[in-house]
Amino acid sequence: MRGLAIAASLAISASAWAADTVPARLTKATEVFTEVMASPDKGIPQDLLAKAECLIVIPNMKKAAFVVGGEYGKGFSTCRDESHSGWTGPLAMELNGGSVGFQIGGEETDLILLVMNRKGMDKLMGDKVTLGADASVAGGPVGRTASAQTNARMDAEILSWSRAKGVFAGVSLKGASLRPDKSDNRVLYGKDVTPREVLSGNLKPASPNSLAAAINKFAASPSADRSKQ
Repeated sequence: MRGLAIAASLAISASAWAADTVPARLTKATEVFTEVMASPDKGIPQDLLAKAECLIVIPNMKKAAFVVGGEYGKGFSTCRDESHSGWTGPLAMELNGGSVGFQIGGEETDLILLVMNRKGMDKLMGDKVTLGADASVAGGPVGRTASAQTNARMDAEILSWSRAKGVFAGVSLKGASLRPDKSDNRVLYGKDVTPREVLSGNLKPASPNSLAAAINKFAASPSADRSKQ
């Protein structure tokens, strides 16, 4: 009976994801980011976004019984290009495991992660990164500026936030794993690609990168002489 229940859960969840197309998810990810940044007093501090090397948005993270840890989501990452005048990608990603704060009141949760330095960016270009093990992660501060925050969590390679039922807050994702979604990236680029090819800016998607366009409205490029951590 337990095996049948797990199989049924897997079939239902897989069917739900199949109905959610790659372009639709990219549009949703763009909407999530734009909505969060439109409320700067309750969103991601502008100064952190300006310093970030990469952005990851996982819209509609779901509870899923067939995934160890109980959570599963699909989204996209994008990183600054070599000139720091634009953004690469998007790279389709999937995240599973960890605790993403469903207890704050939702069956679905939007996640936003900022990769704060080149070291974290390099790890994102691998086949898989486990947050809290391969890369340090901490819940990000909320508000217009991070200048009043303590430095304890500012040392993390990745900062993370969740939004559920209108509540936006920093959330720890220790134990969650991020990896490229090979099938979705095949849809975006028409062939098999590697994370490094996409996030280094060597490949362009068939359709415009709406997420990158949205980021450019909010994230000023940091100065060229900023320190590379």
